[in-house]
Amino acid sequence: MVFDNSLLLLLGAVTALVWANLTPQSYERFAHVVHFAVNDIGMVFFFALAAKEVYEATLPGGPLSSPRQAMVPIFAAVGGMVAPALMYLALVLAIDRPELVRGWAIPCATDIAFSYLVARLIFPRGHAAIPFLLLLAIADDALGLLVLAIFYPSGPMAPLQLAGWLFPAFVAAWLLRRTGTRSFWAYVAGPGVLSWIGLHSGGIHPALAMVPIVPFMPHATSDLWVFGRGPVRGLTTLHDFEHWWRIPVQFVLFAFGLANAGVPLTSVGSASWIIAASLIIGKPIGVLVLTALCVAVGFRRAPGLDYLSIGLLGVIAGIGFTVALFFTTAAFPPGPVLDEAKMGALLSFVAAPLGLLLGRLRRSRYRGGASA
Repeated sequence: MVFDNSLLLLLGAVTALVWANLTPQSYERFAHVVHFAVNDIGMVFFFALAAKEVYEATLPGGPLSSPRQAMVPIFAAVGGMVAPALMYLALVLAIDRPELVRGWAIPCATDIAFSYLVARLIFPRGHAAIPFLLLLAIADDALGLLVLAIFYPSGPMAPLQLAGWLFPAFVAAWLLRRTGTRSFWAYVAGPGVLSWIGLHSGGIHPALAMVPIVPFMPHATSDLWVFGRGPVRGLTTLHDFEHWWRIPVQFVLFAFGLANAGVPLTSVGSASWIIAASLIIGKPIGVLVLTALCVAVGFRRAPGLDYLSIGLLGVIAGIGFTVALFFTTAAFPPGPVLDEAKMGALLSFVAAPLGLLLGRLRRSRYRGGASA
């Protein structure tokens, strides 16, 4: 799964911070050279794996296959995006920095990899909090992909060019599926390339190129394994794609952190604190409020998942990191504002040790109880 291990991303980000603060000019030259290759090409496969998780979750047996069953964490994800965005806008307007408004979506992000790892350290195996967080993060990913495509075009929109390339991409993907083509490379090199050209020329970020192609790949007819409920029965093209790219994408994330996280520590500013506060404070507020509203209208929380645990999951989901960092580069051009915003995305990692601390306090409260 895409969230198996992202420690290389953290290593890349730390390396970038050290490099940028020791020899900033050499780092800037490096980042300028690799930016396009990493952000516009390499990240295609990160978002493809994220799209795979979302798509497979909608298959029979998956956590998104029954909207009613998944309604509470789905609405919690919506709350976890809306509340931070509103908090961000309110703070930006309060300090009168209208140039920051464009970054409203940055605190909507949840880093599924690190959030999952922190949750696994806090909650025991089999606890209902783990699937709740994963479903929340998957829904957050799906909504985040829409936000990125709609609100952060990579250039002037050119609908005719977009349609002119995407239509043959979809036709090619359908023909590959129809003829029983099993190699995922055919989907990447054919429809994937056409989709990338279409998005790039049409004004949408090309890192999303494989997102509309993923559903065309031959796949299992049900999804029983995202939360460990069962094995994948037989290899499929989509499974082969995930299996082959899972490790390379970790190195893509290392390169992403290295190419994007290098900012001077002196660039911490109001945008940094607003983004970090909106993620760390706004995210749990939104998750709790929307969960409570869902329960009030008749939906049920999973057994053993109390509001204290849900609030803790909201704090953990406030780790924006990867996606937040990507949104900063999409929202702002190079300059001081971008550096401030990047620091905010990096500072959101404070939610990890904060979540671990709150988890220890929670365990001490429930020590000896079954709900811990």
